[in-house]
Amino acid sequence: MTTIGERLPAHRPRLNLAELAPEAYKAMIRLDASVRRGIDPTLLELIKIRASQINHCAFCLDMHTKDALAAGESVERIVQLSAWEESKHFYTAKEVAALELTEAVTVLTDGFVPDEVYARAAAEFDETELAHVIAAITVINAWNRFGVTTRGVPGEYQPAAH
Repeated sequence: MTTIGERLPAHRPRLNLAELAPEAYKAMIRLDASVRRGIDPTLLELIKIRASQINHCAFCLDMHTKDALAAGESVERIVQLSAWEESKHFYTAKEVAALELTEAVTVLTDGFVPDEVYARAAAEFDETELAHVIAAITVINAWNRFGVTTRGVPGEYQPAAH
């Protein structure tokens, strides 16, 4: 195998949010934990990965792809997430509805989530499940904003043993 050259060095993080704003960080950890209790773990990781792709959060992509793989998710489904609309056959109807909602909530180009997107999600999830999906999307978007602003460094995260 021919190598192109040495890898570039990793960038340095701008600051350590957990150290400098510990109460806010701990509150996010608690919020994140509350979301985990109400949503299927596989669906949760798909949501986190897709939002992180949209938000260009390399740190979160590193974390959540590793967590998904450690939980048994396939490489194929993770790779196809960036083009899920062309690859719907890799996902369930619930997952597709959640991915569509994830994009609508994350991007908000129209300033709101379109009624038809919400209706498709509401058709796949009961109200309690849908509330947890919306909470999960909101939480990962907050984490992404922390990650891209503080420039979290991808590559060193190791998932907990399952």
